[in-house]
Amino acid sequence: MNFSPRIDDDPIADLKDRLDRARWPDRETDPSQGVPLDDLRALVEHWRHRYDWDRLRARLTSVPQVLVPIDGLEHHAVHLRSSRADATPLLLAHGWPSTCFEFLDAARLLVEPDEGPAFHVVCPSLPGYGFSGKPDEPGWNAARTADAWVALMGALGYQTFLAHGGDWGATVTTELALRSPERLSGLHLTMPIVVPTVVETTHVSDFERRGLERDRAYRRTGFGYAQIQLTRPQTLGYALDDSPIGLCAWIAEKLRDWSGRDATGRSLLSDDAMLDIVSVYWFTRTATTSARLYFESLRMDVVTPVTVPTGCSIFADEIIRPSRAAVARRYLDLRSWRTVDAGGHFPAAEVPERFADEVRAFAAALG
Repeated sequence: MNFSPRIDDDPIADLKDRLDRARWPDRETDPSQGVPLDDLRALVEHWRHRYDWDRLRARLTSVPQVLVPIDGLEHHAVHLRSSRADATPLLLAHGWPSTCFEFLDAARLLVEPDEGPAFHVVCPSLPGYGFSGKPDEPGWNAARTADAWVALMGALGYQTFLAHGGDWGATVTTELALRSPERLSGLHLTMPIVVPTVVETTHVSDFERRGLERDRAYRRTGFGYAQIQLTRPQTLGYALDDSPIGLCAWIAEKLRDWSGRDATGRSLLSDDAMLDIVSVYWFTRTATTSARLYFESLRMDVVTPVTVPTGCSIFADEIIRPSRAAVARRYLDLRSWRTVDAGGHFPAAEVPERFADEVRAFAAALG
């Protein structure tokens, strides 16, 4: 079923009213305690007074989209078909805290390229995220989502396809490779899912060493959000679904911390890009339902070997960058391993041209 998102004026007016009546906390006593008060006030001030709602609406409706019922849930996806007869089907899978619209700029480059391979692009929204249905029963974990996406691609006419994933998208597409390998012609990852051995964290390149240091810092000071979402998503949700200030702080902190930096040290994601994401979570009321994926996938498979041909593009500021040796031990047919000197956890949004180049290079590596 064709679908077009809507954000009406009344919910925007309600959001502005809530922002006007916000009750702010006291200033932080140490910068390591979380989002600085002045930074969040500035971002919220922009959201309230200068953010262009017509631009967001135009962006959200600028591409064809579908809602497909599968396994009792409606699955939303952006679906861009190339005009090229030789185009390859490609699934692009997002994670948290993001949306399928993260891929829009890169997808356009992949669908109608000036040169090189072309792709039919499908960008699904995870269950409970964005405009997909919200599960009202337990069990919607990464494996069940993978099965649903195989069915989604079949419903759209694609029996075999390439898949890309980062963050939860990497988990789901890896599950897809494990459960339906005959449907995948290749798997491309920006955050491969592995558990390194001691040796694989010791004998590493300088690039890998810096990645491991970033990983350790992330787990030491930036992992609390995940512990809450995988244990108490419902309790957290009462605050995030009721307070736009709380939701903005919860999501924007991760967008800033996990994204790459430009030469001046600023995030490669603009304030508008971050607020686009926060706004989709707010208007779809998916803070709680998206967090439940952590709870549902608490015991996710991170060790079973993957035999589907795999390629990895490791961006410089990715939060988790395992060594090539660790990845090759799990992803047995590692066709390509490339490092990229710009971009972080959301490369398709941060550096869309570089991301599109990486997907093309992987397709070429498959022969």
